Amino acid sequence: MTQTRFDVLTIGNAIVDIIAPVEAGFIEREGMQEGIMHLIDTDRAEELYSKMPLSRQQISGGSAANTAAGVASLGGRAAFVGKVADDVLGDVFDSDLSAVGVHYSTSRLKNGALTARSMIFLSEDGERTMNTYLGACHQLTEADIRPDDIGGAAITYMEGFLWDPVEAKKAFVLAAHYAHKHERAAAFTLSDPFCVDRFRPEFLDLIRSKTVDYVFANVHELKSLYETDDLGEAVRAIAQDAELAAITMGAEGAMAVYNGEVVSVPAFPVDKVVDATGAGDLFAAGFLLGMARGQNLESSLKTGCLAASEVISHIGARPQLDLADLSRQHGLAG
Repeated sequence: MTQTRFDVLTIGNAIVDIIAPVEAGFIEREGMQEGIMHLIDTDRAEELYSKMPLSRQQISGGSAANTAAGVASLGGRAAFVGKVADDVLGDVFDSDLSAVGVHYSTSRLKNGALTARSMIFLSEDGERTMNTYLGACHQLTEADIRPDDIGGAAITYMEGFLWDPVEAKKAFVLAAHYAHKHERAAAFTLSDPFCVDRFRPEFLDLIRSKTVDYVFANVHELKSLYETDDLGEAVRAIAQDAELAAITMGAEGAMAVYNGEVVSVPAFPVDKVVDATGAGDLFAAGFLLGMARGQNLESSLKTGCLAASEVISHIGARPQLDLADLSRQHGLAG
């Protein structure tokens, strides 16, 4: 097995998060329901973007991209594969991800859909109203999977949110094939109970066929996967099906299930949970980096929980502190 170029390579939706405050009455005038996420088409995406104030924040987003950014913040070598268009927001995504130390070189989509965006309008009372346009990110294909990049990553990690488009599914399976060809691990996150409900047979097949080696889930996703309200039953089932499962339990911490062994760690205390967005993404970053660097399950779980504790203490799905420094302070440097 050759030396790795990357500790973790992630594959998923390439989305630009655009956040802007709006005055009273804007949400109602635009026909939106406050506090709800709306899926929108190209025309609506362009219309709403043109109405956002220039004070807007624009940052690269998407679950797997957040995980890659977390790996980089922890001092790891991270790469991301995801599709943006050859447009202004594609430039934003590219430069922003590169600026945080993530290798990103997926070819741009030309003459097609626009770069995906999640436009988040903040009302004066702090309520968040989201309008999501998926656009180019759903155009990922097998042609975007580079064997040398996958083969050069200790772990390739893919998000369930991108399991809907047929061509993206093929890309995921091909990536797992290249990972295994180079004796690397392939990992997959269930992403959301809604994804599990839609694709349960396919997700179970991915796991049972050993297409993926590591499975990430929270308690709700895991119970949904096995259609049970009993966490113990779900844990026993995933122990039979997956080589390794990492399960987040919110304030209760996290557990890993491997070869019949269950290892649990408590959550790191936080003064106040400000925004839970990105908690699972950052947990995955810490756990994946720990595994990629040969840490044991307990240490990998602790690194994941520490990263998650940082991101939930402020607004936004990206760390504000240097996670490498934070992990060293807790004796978790890998």
